[in-house]
Amino acid sequence: MGIVKIDDQLHEEVRKASAVMCRSINAQAEFWMKIGRLAEANPTLSFTDIMREQLALAAALEPQEAEAA
Repeated sequence: MGIVKIDDQLHEEVRKASAVMCRSINAQAEFWMKIGRLAEANPTLSFTDIMREQLALAAALEPQEAEAA
C-alpha cells in the first residue's frame, strides 16, 4: 500500500462523495481511480456500461470463489 498525494480541494470532494456513498474516503478514492482507469481503457463505454460489465464479471467470479471455500 502506498500514499497518494492529492490537492486539498480534490480531497474535500472525495470526502463529500464518500459520505454520500457510505464509503470510507480511501474506498471512494479507490473507486474513482478504478472507474477512471477503466474509462481510459474503454473510451467508448459509458459509466453505466462499465458498471454493468464489472457487475457481470463479479457475478461470473462468484461461483469460483464459493468452490474455493
